[in-house]
Amino acid sequence: MAYAPFDLSGSVALVTGGNSGIGLGMAEALAAAGAAVCIWGTDETKNAAAATTLATHGGRVLALRCDVGDEAQVDAALAHTVGELGRVDACFANAGVAGGGPSFVDMTADEWRRVLRVNLDGAFFTLRAAARHMVARGSGGSLVVTSSLAAIEGAARSEHYAATKGGIISMMRGLAVELARRHPRQRRPSGLDRHPDDVGGARARDAAAEDPAAHSGAPLGRARRLRRHRRLSRERRERVPHRRHVRDRRRLCGVLTRGVRAARVR
Repeated sequence: MAYAPFDLSGSVALVTGGNSGIGLGMAEALAAAGAAVCIWGTDETKNAAAATTLATHGGRVLALRCDVGDEAQVDAALAHTVGELGRVDACFANAGVAGGGPSFVDMTADEWRRVLRVNLDGAFFTLRAAARHMVARGSGGSLVVTSSLAAIEGAARSEHYAATKGGIISMMRGLAVELARRHPRQRRPSGLDRHPDDVGGARARDAAAEDPAAHSGAPLGRARRLRRHRRLSRERRERVPHRRHVRDRRRLCGVLTRGVRAARVR
């Protein structure tokens, strides 16, 4: 079955670490869907090769050298990206370095910081710069990170790598709550969400404009589900206290009875 991309014509996407691997794969899919794409990477030779590949899709392409672990470089690269392409609708914080080194007991502080500097600090600097831009524009956007199974499964000799991947998951959960009323969407792992002008987003923005206090935290749909869950839980507790009490007594009697019988067998 042939791949049928979304129509992202007119959108601008930024992919860090987009000159190879997963990042280049995402950048190619975005370019094939019609988006203008900017990639950041530290290897200028690979940046140029990736830009040539992306240009075959016919859209605008920008490749910049940027070390995401350097706060000043990230802010400068974001400004350059916006200056060249006009805006950023989606930011993919994908740049990262691998773990895999000495055993945990032999791991040095320098090795620990080497991975955190790019995978965690770099994601923070990138997402913060993109979020500032999206909030200032006021028309929303998408924030995306690339995590790993190492975040939830044991990864021997890669504890520093796993810590960074777990950290960005938690970071994105926090952003999903804090920025909900600001309209940027947050996703993990990789994937571009719907267009900022989708129907659900417009409905939520209209509701927030009418009643900002009611929409100051969680997204509108999530708040409704939470209220409904609390109401049903309260009603259930009020409706079946007697049955629960009887059930608990029967369980206790069964345990005691089995204990007595076991004692008799002995």
